[in-house]
Amino acid sequence: MTKKAATDQVQQFEAAMKDLESIVSQMESGSMSLEESLGAYEKGIALFRQCQSMLEQAQQRVQLLSDPSNENSAQPFADLED
Repeated sequence: MTKKAATDQVQQFEAAMKDLESIVSQMESGSMSLEESLGAYEKGIALFRQCQSMLEQAQQRVQLLSDPSNENSAQPFADLED
């Protein structure tokens, strides 16, 4: 994954979280009608699932990078005194 793609994913995640927080705040205020609340709930569930998926993908990337049997995994620095 390129640095730009990773940055885009972080921005998408942050935007989705901000939207989700806004929806929760609106619903907690109690000012929405039942129909509005149902629509907000549906949108909130979709945002939650999107965020959950993005977090799972990030976790998989970390696991791949941390796996010593993976040739693309992070390797410790060689001892500089050798």
